[in-house]
Amino acid sequence: MRLSAVFCIVGWLAVYFSKSDVSLDLGRFASGYGIGIFSYVVPIFIAEIAPKNLRGGLTTLNQLLIVIGQSTAFLIGTVISWRELALAGLLPCIVLFLGLCFIPESPRWLAKVGDQKEFHAALRKLRGKDADITEEAEEIQEYIETLQSLPKTTIWDLFQKQYINSVIIGVALMVFQQFGGINGVSFYASQTFALAGLSSAKAGTVAYACVQVPITFLGAMLMDKSGRRPLIMVSSAGTFLGCFLAGTSFYFKEHDLLPEWRPILAVAGVLIYVGSFSIGLGAAPWVIMSEIFPINVKGVAGSLVVLVNWLSAWTVSYTFNFMMTWSSYGTFYIYSGVSIITILFVVKFVPETKGKTLEEIQACINSHR
Repeated sequence: MRLSAVFCIVGWLAVYFSKSDVSLDLGRFASGYGIGIFSYVVPIFIAEIAPKNLRGGLTTLNQLLIVIGQSTAFLIGTVISWRELALAGLLPCIVLFLGLCFIPESPRWLAKVGDQKEFHAALRKLRGKDADITEEAEEIQEYIETLQSLPKTTIWDLFQKQYINSVIIGVALMVFQQFGGINGVSFYASQTFALAGLSSAKAGTVAYACVQVPITFLGAMLMDKSGRRPLIMVSSAGTFLGCFLAGTSFYFKEHDLLPEWRPILAVAGVLIYVGSFSIGLGAAPWVIMSEIFPINVKGVAGSLVVLVNWLSAWTVSYTFNFMMTWSSYGTFYIYSGVSIITILFVVKFVPETKGKTLEEIQACINSHR
């Protein structure tokens, strides 16, 4: 995480001082590299340090803060230049780099590398000086000893029987999360509102930014109460409805029907979509991903899942304009279809991880192999 913070700092400085497209590309590459690592390491780190009854909520809190940062950038970006916005990005990176000096290492990782003294000290610091950590420490130690008897894994080992279910779940959830259209909808929100005939596209964009924060906060509150599976299914049902409404708006536009309803349907559809995505699909796949892989394959499996996520995100971002040119309403109807497939996949294949230790989750997944 410290290394990633350095990459982000270098990246934003390169963007701020850029004089050509080359330095812009290098800056975006450096910041993208750092954020790509954060997107995997942070949920994993939170899952490893959190008590099982708070793990989902704390991991979702990470998503909430991401959304707050994104919404803040949306709002600030309407009043300052892109160079100043890049400079503003330095502040959280610097705070993070310095703050990591006061955060203990993951107790599970310390146990894995055999540092028993630091393992107990980190667990004690995380749970409080008066907490009884004996049972949890023994459980972690027993699980680590079992894993250490296994051979070192490579990416090809992920396709063995004991890991394949976890890999399928992790990869599929990331594909469904991205191919539901979130990056296309969010990156081109103002253009979408303008195409639908909204008189003030900037007002729609501000509304978009403001909707995310309270809904994501609600999702964080529900993550450890309702469970991961119900949240994803409710969230997917909402993204289906939002895309269907937005698609219908463009269908009306193409066939010159109900002109007074087009902007209303477009704005309502996009806001319903964003709110629904924020309550579950935004965070729950990352929570589940952080929970389903054994510690001996987390590095390799997590890298694969994050790679799939970002490749999917890039694909959706790159193809959105082409798809909208092909068929504006067809684009949103396709995204709504992905939401339906997501619900069916979760019902059939994804286990509930709420309230289970990381060790119990592995036992649950392997029992359904």
